[in-house]
Amino acid sequence: MANSRATNRAMFWRIIRRLLGANRGRLFVILLALGAGAAVTAALLNLQVDANRRLTTEFRAFGPNVLILPKGSWAASSETLPESTIDWVPVNLPSGRVAVSSTVYMVASVSVPQSGKSLAVIVAGSNPLAFLSSTPEASPNGATPSPGQVCIAGARVAKQMSLQQDTELVLASGDRRESCRVASFRQTGGTEDDRLTIGLRAAQRLADLPDRISTIELIVPGTPGEIQSYIANLQHLLPDVDVRPIRQFTEGEAKIYNRISGLLTTTVGMVLLLTALCVMAAMTNVAMERKMDVGLMKAIGGATRRVIRLFLAEAALLGLVGGLIGAAAGILLSIGLGKAVFGVAARPRLIVYPISVALTTIVAILSAFPLRRLASIRPASVFRGEA
Repeated sequence: MANSRATNRAMFWRIIRRLLGANRGRLFVILLALGAGAAVTAALLNLQVDANRRLTTEFRAFGPNVLILPKGSWAASSETLPESTIDWVPVNLPSGRVAVSSTVYMVASVSVPQSGKSLAVIVAGSNPLAFLSSTPEASPNGATPSPGQVCIAGARVAKQMSLQQDTELVLASGDRRESCRVASFRQTGGTEDDRLTIGLRAAQRLADLPDRISTIELIVPGTPGEIQSYIANLQHLLPDVDVRPIRQFTEGEAKIYNRISGLLTTTVGMVLLLTALCVMAAMTNVAMERKMDVGLMKAIGGATRRVIRLFLAEAALLGLVGGLIGAAAGILLSIGLGKAVFGVAARPRLIVYPISVALTTIVAILSAFPLRRLASIRPASVFRGEA
């Protein structure tokens, strides 16, 4: 029994090799069609996956996309949160680590001792200060000042007060005083341009709000759906606060990605359909040529199921080989396409390779549908020349 199975298996693969080598020209055409389809499919899928990752990264560069605020208030209100609320914020996600910043807002009088200029300015105390894209410069003796000693001036505040880098400022609120040195400037085109940002502890002392904050700002990585899920879970975890997305970021990211994803998915579907039609046309000619072979197989006792299995195995092998070669070429192609379309070379995503190979193999098997006509062939009709 075992010897019979081994013999049948050896004969099966011997026939497959003969079928593949029967018409090398047509074999090349089928492989070319499958390889080209796999290449375009892999390139577009790699661009789609890479666009998702890059959009997520680029939108995170704009700043926080989720806010935690006191219940029923906005960031500009006088309501505050206990600073310990930060300890309840989950920071480790499958999509990456959540960046957390706590901020307290107040209005203080800001003056420049050297010039005597003074202005009432919105002061934001942030922790960490580097969260706001500021890198405090080292002092002349080489020591890096602490966050309470440096501040970041908004563009409009700097213009109104004629501030320069390293300008010393005095901040006053009632009888409380704090001083800082301008380490850098910030220009976003938004409300941040009208603020002066200092360290959280200095702002809490100035506002007389120890261990209190106005808002918690989060940079949550992931897709729009993952961000919405995180917001819902966080709101359930912290029912006494308001968790709100910054919608112009989350919705804008979702719209852009959905458009790109929809376009690329539609294109992939069309490419696979055209590939299937090309392979199906070639397989129709193959079916016409192999009537005599099938008639002979049936005449010597070959079952219809085994005959069809031979041709399906041939189609699967062609799809696998075409997919392996074409998908590798397509991923390399996507690197150049990404640079041409998005201005940045796409990074190869390993998940795309097996998916492209699998899709190409499935297309090849489905395209072998014309070979099912061979199952109805009668040996006597073939030998009489009637089929």
